[in-house]
Amino acid sequence: MYYRVRIADTIRIPPNRFGDDLDAAVTELVQKTFEGTMRKQHGVIVVVDNITPQGDGIVIHGDGAMYQKVAFDALTFKPDLQEVIDGVVCEIVEFGAFCHIGPLDALVHMSQIMNDYVEVDTDNEIITGKEKKQILKNGDAVRARVVAVSLNELSARESKIGLTMRQPALGSYEWIYAPKDEEKKEDGKKDKGKKEEKKGKK
Repeated sequence: MYYRVRIADTIRIPPNRFGDDLDAAVTELVQKTFEGTMRKQHGVIVVVDNITPQGDGIVIHGDGAMYQKVAFDALTFKPDLQEVIDGVVCEIVEFGAFCHIGPLDALVHMSQIMNDYVEVDTDNEIITGKEKKQILKNGDAVRARVVAVSLNELSARESKIGLTMRQPALGSYEWIYAPKDEEKKEDGKKDKGKKEEKKGKK
């Protein structure tokens, strides 16, 4: 999911930054160049830190800018196949639900939402199970398993990530942590016992 990695790369320092403090310029340009970008090896670079220039910069004839090698620590987000992940439903569509997982969005196809036939109401952004009457709505916290990953290096937002919630202990937090039928019966018996005990004392 989240990883801390050390990355080496090169940045372009334009001529109008030559009079600036080099460390400040390098830090700003590394943040602007790499934060929010995607690399298939590492995933999305969320934030960079501990930036250090490597050696002297090179000025290329006809360009005028300086190319500087740099190394930096990066906090990255990369969903792995079969990983169990937490997210938040951000959009209900005809074919399923999109969820925010870290800095990316993932799709739970309608066939992977629950072990039930579902009805999708896109106007009210609600998905309802026909038999169990379980509800999934916009803003719900969910737990899902990653079943498909296709990362797009050119545009992180165009990456395609598929999730499933059709396994034990997955789904909306409301389903996961809802009392089971047996627990409800036990609670009912306890309440009934307490009421009878109070009656007996009277």
